[in-house]
Amino acid sequence: MKAETREILIGAATFAGLSLALGLSYGNEQDWAPSQSAASFISAKFNRVDGLALGDDVRVGGIKVGVVDKMALDGEYRAIVTMKLDKDMGLSLDTSAAIHTDGLFGSKFMVLQPGAEENFLKSGGEITYTQGAVIVSDLLDLIISEGRSALKKRQDKKVN
Repeated sequence: MKAETREILIGAATFAGLSLALGLSYGNEQDWAPSQSAASFISAKFNRVDGLALGDDVRVGGIKVGVVDKMALDGEYRAIVTMKLDKDMGLSLDTSAAIHTDGLFGSKFMVLQPGAEENFLKSGGEITYTQGAVIVSDLLDLIISEGRSALKKRQDKKVN
């Protein structure tokens, strides 16, 4: 009977510990975003935003400063991405925006690279320097074709 009680207590403590760890990790992963009143909205146009989703991170220097708030198409079928940023985030007029992948097959996120311009974007402004998403399969196809080309050149040299 004593062994059963100890097993029950150990099981309950383990369950409580795992529940606490799960709760803390979930709390840390909640979408961070400034409230509507403490936010500025900046947009950027891209040719491709493959894999980017609403709520994805917007980062400056690796630090999360906002989230992707809206995505739409303009009249020229370019993707307009609106970012919800901390109101105190001062971005120069020559800031650039790029879509990056977290690892080889990870999730997408926006990276903002502030420029050197002394004037700043206002809420509702647009970032004009952008780089769209890189498609992993396209990149792998390019690497494979380059490898095949190099192999063919070496084989041709051996024949001659």
